Amino acid sequence: MALTEQAQAVLAKLAGAPALEELTVFEARQAQWGFLAFQGPPEPVARVAHLFVPGPTADLPARIYYPEGDGPFPAIAFLHGSGWVTCNLDVYDVALRALAVATGHAVFAVNYQKAPEHPFPVPLDDSYAATAWLFEHAASVDVDPTRIGVMGDSAGGNLAAAVALKARGTLDLAFQVLVAPALDVDFTTRSYVDHATGFALSTGTMRWFWEQYLGSSPVSGLAAPLRAPEVGGLPPAFVAIAGHDPVRDDGERYAARLAAAGVPVRLREFEGTIHPFLLMDGVLDEYRVLLGELRTWLGAR
Repeated sequence: MALTEQAQAVLAKLAGAPALEELTVFEARQAQWGFLAFQGPPEPVARVAHLFVPGPTADLPARIYYPEGDGPFPAIAFLHGSGWVTCNLDVYDVALRALAVATGHAVFAVNYQKAPEHPFPVPLDDSYAATAWLFEHAASVDVDPTRIGVMGDSAGGNLAAAVALKARGTLDLAFQVLVAPALDVDFTTRSYVDHATGFALSTGTMRWFWEQYLGSSPVSGLAAPLRAPEVGGLPPAFVAIAGHDPVRDDGERYAARLAAAGVPVRLREFEGTIHPFLLMDGVLDEYRVLLGELRTWLGAR
């Protein structure tokens, strides 16, 4: 399917912007604030709790976005995208508020430590520790421990998938939601080749992100979940992919592996859009459509 008019307009605005791999890490992190120009106004939620949760090597800033209503609430442990390098909870505030309002879930978002200063496995260890903390302290934060799932987009989708893999036998996750997840270090797939440049996220940028994240670590099944030797016994999955995205095939292939292993899975492709649609709700319709579908899907969990 061709790009939607909305996606074409976004790409026209982004034309000429420097590639992140051409910037320093500091400059790339400054560039993250550009997402705010593509976002709608923040929605009101019942309240936002700001807290720190203990990670293996540092205390991690976190927020809980509460919807209206009475608890204990079902909850989403949300891991934001960033290429494991950039972005933070402020950049994701609009998206997280909308997620809480649309789904009726408390959204627990953690700002894990970033590469290259903290390469794999630190972001994953932080993400897992924060998710485990939510289970352990569910009663004190008005959350139902039997209805906690994990969600992330892009690099956060990678972390969410890896948390689900690591949690088998330890945390009883109710679901996993992976949005445009980056799940393998394979730049020869059709989506990486067909969308190498000109679609907001480039193959070159993804190469750079993976280099920062992996550092000197070998590629394992927790770093790249598509390489996990076994994906059976995982929680039900909702996998959302963008049609014009270098990592599109990662999500498609992982959904197929999950289904083959007997995991209930819903694969949803937004054919006409681009990778960062979750952070562009002010100019792209797809995130709002996804929220409506998630409300229905999560309601059945």
